Amino acid sequence: MTELSITVLTEKPSDDAAIERLVARTFGPGRYARTAYRLREGNPHRLDLSFTAYIGTMLVGSVRLTPITIGKDAALLLGPLTVEPPFRSHGIGRRLVERCLEAVRAQFDREDAARLVLLVGDEPYYGRMGFRRVPHGQVSLPGPVDPARVLVCPLDDTPLEAVRGPVRRAFATPQPAAAE
Repeated sequence: MTELSITVLTEKPSDDAAIERLVARTFGPGRYARTAYRLREGNPHRLDLSFTAYIGTMLVGSVRLTPITIGKDAALLLGPLTVEPPFRSHGIGRRLVERCLEAVRAQFDREDAARLVLLVGDEPYYGRMGFRRVPHGQVSLPGPVDPARVLVCPLDDTPLEAVRGPVRRAFATPQPAAAE
């Protein structure tokens, strides 16, 4: 398999239209009915913690982190993670997720820093990056979701047993725009 030259960059406001087209192509119109979408709707994602993947000048992947709370704890919702179908199985998604987690850890000195990242996804894929299934009944989301797909990555020593409560939007404070 040929090694692709992939560049991972912090998302810029000018990336938004291309990302939205990519998400529409990969997830289709059904994305609006998903529970995770309800948490993102009207809740701006963090540009400083969201990333894009390029091959040359072509956007081939994106991942976003959106502020949420789990019970009283500040957390982030990962997603959507999307990669252009022809470029899947090249490690682009993994690189994007790992870059997000690194960026969150780098902000631990902030008083409001989140130490949990939640997502709804496949444990065999995300488990390789530190995500674990939230024990059934410990969290509730604003809509139907398969409990086996609710995963969390504690970025510090938070035990899974402590991850509990309703998952809600956290409405981030405006972040400075990334440099163009």
